[in-house]
Amino acid sequence: MKTIVALCALVAVALARPEDTYSTAFDSFNAQELVDNIRLLKNYGKCFLDQGPCTPEGSDFKKKIPEALKTDCGKCTPKQRELIKTVVHGFQSKLPDMWAELVKKHDPEGQYTESFDAFLNSK
Repeated sequence: MKTIVALCALVAVALARPEDTYSTAFDSFNAQELVDNIRLLKNYGKCFLDQGPCTPEGSDFKKKIPEALKTDCGKCTPKQRELIKTVVHGFQSKLPDMWAELVKKHDPEGQYTESFDAFLNSK
């Protein structure tokens, strides 16, 4: 009986453990298609800035932005790292003013800029 109780406790602890990575639900998201469509990219930017409506994907991404920024995407899967780099580079090159607003919103004191830039430039 003690073994069953101990086993149940171990399973409960394992299930209650925080996730090591973000959900892979949107790993098939086509980031390049988003970046190639300036209107769509702007709409996502407005979502992230609380200036417009969000798609389900946009809402999910928006929730993860602060933590991903602070941890250099520490909980991201390799695919998610690739997607984020694609989208951020898209904002930086095609909508630099909106990118500046996003940075100001999520890192107003610039404390994560250097490490996040290193993440963006990593392979």
